[in-house]
Formats: sequence, structure tokens, C-alpha cells
Amino acid sequence: MERSRGRLTRSEDFTRVYRTGRSVANRYLVLYYFDRSGSESVSAPSGPRIGFSVSKRLGSAVDRNRVKRVLREAYRAQAEMITGQFDLVVIAREPIIELLETGGFKAVEEKLVEVLRKASLVTNKGEREKTS
Repeated sequence: MERSRGRLTRSEDFTRVYRTGRSVANRYLVLYYFDRSGSESVSAPSGPRIGFSVSKRLGSAVDRNRVKRVLREAYRAQAEMITGQFDLVVIAREPIIELLETGGFKAVEEKLVEVLRKASLVTNKGEREKTS
């Protein structure tokens, strides 16, 4: 299995999500999402793809990489609840460092689920909302 499967890695993919997608946010995270069903080639992986963006304003490389690792793991725990072909970009805001220090992984995971619910990608029960 290819390592990058399920992840956004190309700059063009991030740009497309920013320009044509929608966004929701809370104090700690901004989520951009784009429904790519019907607009991608057959070779693209099915299911959601995600990318993370952590600004240098958040701190040292160690801090930024820690935030990305925690966000990646929090997403991995929720990934099966997201169906469909979505491209997601999660942008960490500065207060997430404090949240991570005080509340740990569980607090970050709750904030990620909060923005996923705001985007109607998952419901309170953890099932994908039906958008017929």
C-alpha cells in the first residue's frame, strides 16, 4: 500500500480545496473541505483524503510536528465515519498548542470532531449525514 494514500500532498490539491471548497472553523482549527466525487480521475483513491497545515507562528518545528502528529492520529480515529470522496485540509490555529498542553490528545480529538460535525461530514452519532 502506498504511504501517501488518503493524504493530500500536492500543492495543487491544497489550492483546489482552498479555492473551490467550503470552510468551517472553531477557535483551534479551520477545516476546508471539497467534495471531489465526479471531478477526479479513476486512479485517485476512493474515500476521503486529508492534508494538514501548521503555520510557523505556532512555534518551533518540534511543536509544529507534534501538532501534526496529534491531528493525524485524531483524524485516523474518526476516518471511518467519513464516507464519500472528500478532500479535507485542516489548519491549526495558535491556541491549539495550549489546548494540547492542557487537555492532551482527547481535547484535540474533540475539537476535530466538532469541525467535522459543523461541516456535516459526521453526525453526533458518528454516521455520515445523508445529503440526497
